[in-house]
Amino acid sequence: MADNTQLARLFEAALSSNDFRAVMDLLKTSATDDFIQEWPQSGERLTKEGSLRLAEAYGEKSGSEPTFTYRRMLGSGDIFVVEGTMDYGDGVPVSYVGIGEIRDGKVARMTEYFANPFPAPEWRAEFVEKTR
Repeated sequence: MADNTQLARLFEAALSSNDFRAVMDLLKTSATDDFIQEWPQSGERLTKEGSLRLAEAYGEKSGSEPTFTYRRMLGSGDIFVVEGTMDYGDGVPVSYVGIGEIRDGKVARMTEYFANPFPAPEWRAEFVEKTR
């Protein structure tokens, strides 16, 4: 059983390589049997089995494979946060934040948020620096 830091680093390496299959293979061995993946924005929840089945069918059902640009991972103890950008094959950079919870050396829960880009209101222009 890996300690929490080692486990987080394994996921960090898989995410950094942009190898979606490697992340799913890691989930098979490094998630608790009662693992939950939750997507609050769409009101969906997956079990470990459901998450693995969805990943296996993703390309066929959606018509594309997602790509992930890893930005960073932060955390300590039983909580880690992953930040990155996803592309679902349409060229739209979707901001991603995932909050992972570790229990007994395995990932027990991932709560994930996805945000499409949107135009900033004009009135904020004098207060901000544009990043894109």
